[in-house]
Amino acid sequence: MELRITNLTKTYPNGVRALNGITLTIPRGLFGLLGPNGAGKSSLMRTIATLQDPDSGTIHFDAIDVLKDKDAMRARLGYLPQEFGFYPTLSAEATLDHFAALKGISNPRERKERVLSLLAQVNLYDARKKNVGGYSGGMRQRLGIAVALIGSPQLIIVDEPTAGLDPTERHRFLNLLSEVGENIVVILSTHIVEDVRELCERMAIIAQGRVVAEGGPEEVIAAVEGRIWKRTFDKTEVAAAQQQYRVVSTRLVAGKPVLFVHNDDPPAGFTPVAADLEDAYFYYTYAAQQAATR
Repeated sequence: MELRITNLTKTYPNGVRALNGITLTIPRGLFGLLGPNGAGKSSLMRTIATLQDPDSGTIHFDAIDVLKDKDAMRARLGYLPQEFGFYPTLSAEATLDHFAALKGISNPRERKERVLSLLAQVNLYDARKKNVGGYSGGMRQRLGIAVALIGSPQLIIVDEPTAGLDPTERHRFLNLLSEVGENIVVILSTHIVEDVRELCERMAIIAQGRVVAEGGPEEVIAAVEGRIWKRTFDKTEVAAAQQQYRVVSTRLVAGKPVLFVHNDDPPAGFTPVAADLEDAYFYYTYAAQQAATR
């Protein structure tokens, strides 16, 4: 079971080229799609979910030609978009029952069993009679996953699922995704590096509509290992330093700016950094931005 995306392109009427030759093979399990806002992640997710057509390229999910047989893909797909809404006066149980009916589960007894089972799986069983309008953000996200799971999909897409969640709800949601992703393909599209680092065996970084890095998290990190350096600067020195060095990120430590730069050899006054996925992410997105402005 795998999703194969080949040379996918998409340019919107306003001239924005959101996808610029995306090619990816996504296997069973959790796959992290990491990139900054505006990188093309949501455009790619919407195209895979058959909500928009690309200008060119192909998508296959096993034997299904996704762009030619959208109904077959939709029957196997669960999708949790970045923005979604529920009727606030309906209970979680009634909401899920409605979506189960839309998915074609017509037998009332079978539908009820499926609804209650899913509510238990996403830890909302005790709150099943409560109106969704009173749910927290994390509870709404877990209900969204239940909706995505209602048709027993083979592929699930989740777009920025932990944005705005508090740490407790975030970890609860990530644990749920980990369980869901054991037997099917789950694409986690996000700009939050920690989500990918904690969950995904395979990943890709997208920037400027292109795949700029792909592999396991450790492989992606290895490409910048030994080439990331840091130094603390006064705030008055930052602008000049950004002109002088290839600064991939700037972070505050105890109120002072620390510049992280990419270079084969250590610049004067800098100390080495044991690279992590965040360093790799900043480097690849920085390099893509620089290439786009040349």
